[in-house]
Amino acid sequence: MNTSQPLKFETPDQGEETARADLYGLLATLFYAPPSQTLIDTIGSAHSEGDGVLEHAWAELVLACKNAKAEEAREEYDQLFISTGKPEVLLYGSYYLSGFLMEKPLAALRTDLAELGLERVTAITESEDHIASLCEVMRYLIDSDDALMANLAAQKTFFTTHMQAWVLDACAAINASRHARLYAPVANLARSFFEVEMQAFDMD
Repeated sequence: MNTSQPLKFETPDQGEETARADLYGLLATLFYAPPSQTLIDTIGSAHSEGDGVLEHAWAELVLACKNAKAEEAREEYDQLFISTGKPEVLLYGSYYLSGFLMEKPLAALRTDLAELGLERVTAITESEDHIASLCEVMRYLIDSDDALMANLAAQKTFFTTHMQAWVLDACAAINASRHARLYAPVANLARSFFEVEMQAFDMD
């Protein structure tokens, strides 16, 4: 994986981001590659207050980043998600949905992405069912200027079809690893956020 490239799809600029889009974008960045020291320091100096589950998860990540070092984060990322064989934790939807990589769930996802007018840029080596890619799609669907895409129905359809059935399992797999230090609070934040999203979509 080329960790020097930002994760983006070939779409126009989406304008002002909402808080949900910001969080999807942050999760996409953290899951796609180990964080830079600049990002770690930015999170570590962020405001963290509130009594909700999501606020507590955010405060946990802020605290973890206060003394974190980029080199240690890179080693942890490689230990968890990168391997010449099978990584300790897989972040691909096809694996959780079918038990194998590059299977039918990925083909179905590519069909739906094409209908949305989205495609993976050639510089990105990860497949579209990587959790970072899916978070980036959700960020796009929230921020899009296209009224046919920037609506709750489109977001709900994409999330429930391609993410809901497995993203909590991926977070649990990270938390189960003894190597997860910085990525334990990342997984907790992701899990809390995804649970909030599920509840909101169920109420829609």
